[in-house]
Amino acid sequence: MKFQPDTTAGAHVITRQEPGRVWVGSAVFDRSVLVPWAGAVQDWGVATLADLQPAHFERIAALRPEVVIFGSGARLRFVPAALLRCLIDLRIGVETMDTPAACRTYNVLASERRRVLAALLMAPAGA
Repeated sequence: MKFQPDTTAGAHVITRQEPGRVWVGSAVFDRSVLVPWAGAVQDWGVATLADLQPAHFERIAALRPEVVIFGSGARLRFVPAALLRCLIDLRIGVETMDTPAACRTYNVLASERRRVLAALLMAPAGA
């Protein structure tokens, strides 16, 4: 599915998402990624919800977003609250949704010039 607009001044835009893949601008990613409002898109180093550890969220906290949009894959699945503790302690908001909804929400917030970060799970095919 293609998202619009293709550009937002000074912020990343997720231009397309399909199962197992996401496009940020013209770059395609087929692995789990962190998409900050600005700066480099980063490999997140996880494939499934079960792989998540506190260190994955500490890495997000270090980027200091005001809100994190967690894309849990093809269907809505929630992260255990204990893993989010470092974000909660820093008063960083977290919203969880399926990955297509997370991509759309990220774009809206980025277009409003919010310090938003999308943490998107991209499970390997068949997972």
